[in-house]
This record gives sequence, structure tokens and C-alpha cells, in this order.
Amino acid sequence: MKDMPTTAAILPPEPRDYHGVNWAGFRTLYLREIRRFWKVGTQTLAAPVVTALLYMMVFVVAAQGARTPVHGVAFAAFVAPGLIMMQILNNAFSNSASSLLQAKMNGLTGDFLTPPLTPIEHVAAFALGAATRGIVVGAVTWLAVLPFVHLPITHLWAVLYFGAGAAMILGMLGIMAGLWAEKFDHMSAVTNFIIMPMTFLSGTFYLVERLPEPFRSASHYNPFFYLIDGFRYGFIGHAEGSLGAGVGMTAGLVVAFFFTCLWMFETGYKLKT
Repeated sequence: MKDMPTTAAILPPEPRDYHGVNWAGFRTLYLREIRRFWKVGTQTLAAPVVTALLYMMVFVVAAQGARTPVHGVAFAAFVAPGLIMMQILNNAFSNSASSLLQAKMNGLTGDFLTPPLTPIEHVAAFALGAATRGIVVGAVTWLAVLPFVHLPITHLWAVLYFGAGAAMILGMLGIMAGLWAEKFDHMSAVTNFIIMPMTFLSGTFYLVERLPEPFRSASHYNPFFYLIDGFRYGFIGHAEGSLGAGVGMTAGLVVAFFFTCLWMFETGYKLKT
């Protein structure tokens, strides 16, 4: 009896073993977040710039000559850094929050949960993607307001530190909101009752020291006040609050929000249940 030919067992392909960081997967997810907002540039880039220019017209151009200088600089130079930071905050938050909420509502969370990415890589990719949008919109807004105001950079480190720190903080806050929210009404509530009030009550258009008590003291517990104040210091060279407290608060929030987002991805918070 002739020997029957033996056939090798057909085994499924072994999963790719990544040693250390999955740079290919991380880069792909990060670029996905970049291309996501870049494809609708009219909405994500042009619209915020138009909004900032309208604020400049209302608060600066329309009241030209009626506003006294603030800390030795023109009122326009005082307001402009706050407008730039406001666009950084809003757009960094919107990018990660809308990305995750839309993925959940459309049943597309498997697109980023299935690939071999660790929770750290998920958090880093979504946060950096959101921060990139915030910084790009902030840079474009800065260029757009230059024809209306002379805005030299006095302390470059403060502009970079507080700009990047604010973008990362709101990007990770957007991750937390996007994972928590179950519908767009929830996201609108976060934007309308948390983000916008904290932005407008942070000294963007006025000096906090001129507020009556208890609002003056309460403003110093608003994290957005330190982000805007530190960012403005980079341009006009004067800070209302403690610069050291702002630096420490920014670093502390980045670390705290990072570990919160990490916990949410590790546990699959509202992603796997």
C-alpha cells in the first residue's frame, strides 16, 4: 500500500508581534485624525478664523479709541492672545470629542479597537490629533489678526508651553467627553455649560482684577484663566495671575487627564459595554 501524501496542517497566520511601541499603528491613527479635520477645512479651519475676526471687530475695531490701554499695551494687543487661545481650546476639544462620539454612534469603534494598539497609543494618537488641530487653528487665527493689531512675541517659551499645554488638556478632555457622551445632546451640554462659560469667564476680554468679589477670587480657580493668562504673557510680557501656578497647573492637568483617559481605554469605558 502506497504511502498517502501527508498534508501540513493549515494554521491561521500568527498575529504580528510588536515589541515596544506600535509606531505604524500609532502613526496611522494619528494621521486619520489629522485627515479627518483637514478634509472639511472650511468648517474646521476657516470658520474659527472668521469667528475670531468678528470678535476683533466687535471688541476692538468698533470701539477703537474708546478703549484705554491695558498694562501699557493697546486693548487690541490684550484681546488678541485670548482670542487665539479660545480657538485653540475649542477646536482641540471638538476634534477628539466628535471623533469618538461619531465612532460610537456609527458603530465604528472597532476601527481603532481591533488593531494591536495599546491604551497608551490610543490616548496619545487621539490627544495629539486634537492638539494638532487646535495649534493649527491657533496659528491661522494669529496670522488673521495681524492686520488689525501689532502682536510681537515677547516670551516664546510661554507661547509654546501654554499653547501646546492647552491643546493637549482640551484634547484629552474631549476624549473623556467623547467616551462619556451617548448622543450629541450630551456633547452640547458639555460645550455650552462647561467649556464656553469657563472660556468667557477667564479674562479673555477683560482684566480679572476689575471684577467684584467673589467673582475675582473665583476666577483664579478657573484653569482656563491660567492658560490664557500665561499665553498672553508670552505676547505682552505681563501676567495677571501667578505664572508659576499656571505652569504647574498646566503640567498637572496634562498628567491627570492622561491617566484618566488611559483608565477609560484600559477598562473599555462605554466602548466595550
